[in-house]
Parts: sequence; C-alpha cells; structure tokens
Amino acid sequence: MWPERLRVGPFRRGTFTSRLRSARLTSHLGLMLAVAFGVCFTTGLISHLIQHPPSWFWWPSRPVWLYRITQGLHVATGLAAVPLLAAKLWSVFPKLFAWPPFRDPVHALERLSVLGLAATALFQLTTGVLNIARWYDPMPFGFTAAHYWTAWGAIGFLLIHISVKLPIVRRALSTTPRPVPGGGLSRRGLLAAVGGTAAVVTVATVGQTVRPARTLSVLAPRRPDIGPQGLPVNKSAADARIAVPADYRLTVTGPHARHALSLADLAALPQHTVSLPITCVEGWSADAHWTGVRVTDLLALVGAPGATVLVESLQPDGPYRTSTVAPPHSRDPLTLLALRLNGEVLHLDHGYPCRLIAPNRPGVLQTKWVSTLTVVDP
Repeated sequence: MWPERLRVGPFRRGTFTSRLRSARLTSHLGLMLAVAFGVCFTTGLISHLIQHPPSWFWWPSRPVWLYRITQGLHVATGLAAVPLLAAKLWSVFPKLFAWPPFRDPVHALERLSVLGLAATALFQLTTGVLNIARWYDPMPFGFTAAHYWTAWGAIGFLLIHISVKLPIVRRALSTTPRPVPGGGLSRRGLLAAVGGTAAVVTVATVGQTVRPARTLSVLAPRRPDIGPQGLPVNKSAADARIAVPADYRLTVTGPHARHALSLADLAALPQHTVSLPITCVEGWSADAHWTGVRVTDLLALVGAPGATVLVESLQPDGPYRTSTVAPPHSRDPLTLLALRLNGEVLHLDHGYPCRLIAPNRPGVLQTKWVSTLTVVDP
C-alpha cells in the first residue's frame, strides 16, 4: 500500500538515532505534562468563569487570597509545562514519522488526535507566555476567547490520547528500566534535567506571586513592588484616555433613590481601611492598604445594601470598562470604593478619583476611574 520509494526525509530508516527515547521515558514525561495541563486547565477555567460568569456560577469573597493562589498556580504550571512539552515532543518525535503513516482509518484518527494535541498545546503555551508578557502584536485575534476555546480542544485531545495510550503507559511503567547502550546520559538523568529545568523556570518567575521567592525570580515579567505608589500598572490613564471632569460626581442609582456624590461628599462618609491583594490574570499580585467607602454603605443610600451592582468607569471604551459586583462581594465589608492607596490619594494611573477594590477578584474586575454605581438586581 505504501511504496518504499515514498519513504523520504524524516520517514527514512535511521533518521533518528538517539537511544535515550523509550516508552517508559515518554510515559513519565506524559504523566508530568498531564498533571501540569490538568492544573492549568482547571485554574484557567476558574478565572474565565469569574470574569464571564454564567447564571449558575458563584464565587466567594473569602478567603481574600484564593484567586491569588488559583491564578498563581495557573501561570506557574503553564510556564513549567514549557520544558515538559518540549521534552515530550522530542521523545515522541520519531513516532510522528513512523512508517506507514497510517494503517487503517482508526489509526489515522489516532494520529490526527496526536497532531491536534500537539498543535493546541503549543498554541496554549505560546499565547499564554505572550499574554503574561503583554505582547499582543503577534496575535491577530482576541486572546481571551482564543485561549479559552483552544483550552477545551487541548483537554479533549489530551483525554482521547490518555484513553488510547493508557495500556501502553501501564506496560511501560511496570517494566524494569534498561540502561542506555553506550553509556553517557541516562534516561533517569534526562528526566531529572527536564524536571530541574521546570523547577528553575518556576522559581525564576513565581516570585511575582509568592513574596519570599521575589529576589530569586529574575525572569518574572512583573515586579509587584514597582510602579506608582508601590503597585504595577497594567493600563495607564493615558492608555485608557481618561479625562476626569472638574465637576466630577459619582452617581449611585438604586430602586429608591439616586445620588450624585462629589469627592468631598465621598470623603465625608465613614472611611474604612482594608489590606487586600490585587491580583492580575498575568499572574502577579501585590498587597496594599486601601482606604475608602464601603460599597454596601453606598448601596444603602439608595435602599439596596448587598445588591448586585454594575460599576462603570470614566474610560470611554474597552472590554473591562464595566464590571458587575455580585452580592457575595457587594455586601462584604472589605469591598470598597477606594479613595486612597497606602495612605495617599489615589494616583491617576491607579484609578483616581476612586476605584473598586474587592476581595478575591481578578485585577481586571477592580474597575478604575469609577463614575457610576447602578443597582441591577436588588
């Protein structure tokens, strides 16, 4: 069916000569990668549901550090998966050019599923790294939607691949490992090198989430203590085209009243100071002290304390110009409309004249330059 003369390029006999490759090595790498992808998918799904919640989804306001952990794990395991995926692809690379290319329709579907898994895994890790670096020029598509839907494709291909290869993995892991002919690097040494590389990548970047590792994280895209008032800025006021009117008023609208509050009016209301982390979807997080008015107190002015509220920004456009604060957060006493950061009046890049800060929410939902609070579900 497949003439030998078609066996050219990487399909030729003897093209791949490394004796390190084995089913056992590939199985170990595959298990490590499956764990990393499983954690990455689960934590990424959590982040997506928080930002785009369906009607059935519920996310708590406490503990305040929960999103910091889940998103830190998401980015850390995604970066650690880069060397794991590279090693896994190397270990199976000759299999991609096995002869014949396929034996029957079922075998062809299996090969296509492997191709799909490799393609979606590479896409996810590449776009994820570009996102944490905030380098969107190479991506001529919306990152959020593409990353989310491709993740479902990757996990689907992974489950198919596991179901097909599980008997092979069991056999490979139950056999006694054989030494590599000719000496040199052992398969165990190769596994240790790959695992060590993943660990170095993690330590070199996780400091943007875990404070004790900050001095070791030389590859972290962000230093959480660098920026105006000691916090990084993802989008500046100039980038958002913010113009704060001289007669600024915060409009609070509810079922029983409507108030237009000046900054002096807001400052005259009871002030509260809370210590909350701000956590970005790119993986970095930083602690800060925020001072301002409790959102539940503002909603009480219009007869709807603890209601679902739509928060709107002075920002003229953008996907995160608005955010919805559900009751678990709107009634939490830690949720503020902050006027001050670390004892100082908010810097314009941090949301002056006032910004939302709520526990256990992504930074993109901590709306800056707030202009309006509107009760949408009393």
